[in-house]
Amino acid sequence: MTQTIQPNSLVTLHYRIALENGQPLISTFEGTPATLQLGVGELLPSLERLLAGIEVGTRHSFTLAPSQAFGEHRPDLVERVRREHMPDEEIEALTIMEFAAPDGSRYSGLVREIDEASALVDFNHPLAGKTIRFEVEIIGVN
Repeated sequence: MTQTIQPNSLVTLHYRIALENGQPLISTFEGTPATLQLGVGELLPSLERLLAGIEVGTRHSFTLAPSQAFGEHRPDLVERVRREHMPDEEIEALTIMEFAAPDGSRYSGLVREIDEASALVDFNHPLAGKTIRFEVEIIGVN
C-alpha cells in the first residue's frame, strides 16, 4: 500500500524554495532531509496544502504566485522610523532590524535606506511580491 501525505502527517522530505528564475533560497537536496509536522505551523499553510495527497517516493515542483506564497508586497508596510525610536547601535542599509511591539512581541524589518534622522524600514516578508518555485521529494510519511 502506497503512503500519501495527510493534513496532519509527519513528513520527511527534501525541499527547495527558489525564485522564479531558479535562484535557490533554501534547499535540503544537498544535505540532510527535513522532517516537518504538518498542521502545526512549521510550514506555510499554502505549501502544506500542496503536499496533501502526494505519495512517498515521488518528486513534484510547483510555481506559486505571490498571493499563493508569501503575499503581495504591501506599500503600507514600508515605514519611515525616526532614529530615536531605533536601537542605539550602528545600523546600515539592507540589514534586518528587530523591533518590540507595545504588547511585547518582536517583529523584524529590512532597513532600505538610512540617514542621520530616520530609516526607511520594510516590514513585508522578504519574499512578498515574488513568484516562487517549491520543489519536493517525499521520502517518508508517518
